[in-house]
Amino acid sequence: MRKVRVRTRGVEYRTVAIVIPLEKLSAQWRPELRFLVRVADVDDISKVARLRSAGLNNLILLVPNFLAAEGCQAEAVVETDGNLMDEDVVAIADHMNHAHVLFRYTDQHHTIFLTNRCNSYCLMCSQPPTKHDDSWLVNEAVEVANHMASSPHTLGFSGGEPLLLGEHLRLVLDTFTHLHPNTRYDVLSNGRLLADPIYAERMLKGLSERLTWMVPIYGHADFLHDFVVQSPGAFEETLAGLLNLRRFGQAVQLRIVLIRPVLENLAALCEFIGRNLPFVREVALMACEPIGFALANPELTDVDLRDWSAELSHGLRTLKRAKVPAILMNAPLCALPQTLWPYAHKSISDWKRKFAEECVTCIVKTDCAGLFSWHDPSKHSMKIQKIEGIINV
Repeated sequence: MRKVRVRTRGVEYRTVAIVIPLEKLSAQWRPELRFLVRVADVDDISKVARLRSAGLNNLILLVPNFLAAEGCQAEAVVETDGNLMDEDVVAIADHMNHAHVLFRYTDQHHTIFLTNRCNSYCLMCSQPPTKHDDSWLVNEAVEVANHMASSPHTLGFSGGEPLLLGEHLRLVLDTFTHLHPNTRYDVLSNGRLLADPIYAERMLKGLSERLTWMVPIYGHADFLHDFVVQSPGAFEETLAGLLNLRRFGQAVQLRIVLIRPVLENLAALCEFIGRNLPFVREVALMACEPIGFALANPELTDVDLRDWSAELSHGLRTLKRAKVPAILMNAPLCALPQTLWPYAHKSISDWKRKFAEECVTCIVKTDCAGLFSWHDPSKHSMKIQKIEGIINV
């Protein structure tokens, strides 16, 4: 989640608001929303003060400094680094020294975080789960849907495990698909709770067909998958969940994170998918994100994909032979053989993507996924090498 440094005054509780210039307020004002109104001068501040006096108490000032708003009793926010953009949907509060940017239309990737709780404990989890009550995130997600002034092409929901929210997840999905019907949605879920046919029917029956469920699978047999997710019985539950997704006409992307035990058995896994799960929309082979539990298990998670190019090529050929579409995610092009570049996608979210020094003059930089912001070349096996010369793919 992108954070922008701000200072706040009078915003006692975490509040969702949309950033908007004063001149556009009249066209977009609605009583149920909160507006972070960008003002340019004292005259603008006076206008906002008059609007609040007339009963528009859902206006928060966005000012260059608190001194500018000294005569106004409205809640106020000061940008300390000038990185808030018009139509940003943000969460702010006095106890925070930053604004959480929950939605920015100009981003390439959009994700709504729903819970940090999970029923798996994957060896490479980038967002280690917690057990505390974070049900407030559901209400915040609904607020985001209401505040979004524009509908993106695609938006994702992640956790934790969103299915733990039960009927509240269905509320979030129905809210977004109703308010933003032209958007396509991705739900990152391990699918395990969908093994229960009653739960699956309640969650999936009548659900929009504009959703894709992104479900991880890490082995062709229970001993391997259950080891990676550190949850006995998870493999059988995941397979049953996938079959129920199929039963209710929901699209599925299978996700395979490329850590050592998975790479060692990738051929068997791709063969298993081709034989038993040919109905999935696609398979995503994903480089591991070097954060969270991955840092605690480097002997299993820290790999240089150059050393596994044969396994990757074989796995992708197997999926192609089974007519199962496949993509590669999170991997810089220089870590892949050139024959696999057509599979590579620019998949790392805007706010957590970076490029190394070597990338500055690389001739394929514009087509490359780049690196996660927390990639450390001195600690991680995957090394970067700029591409020079003529490229034909």
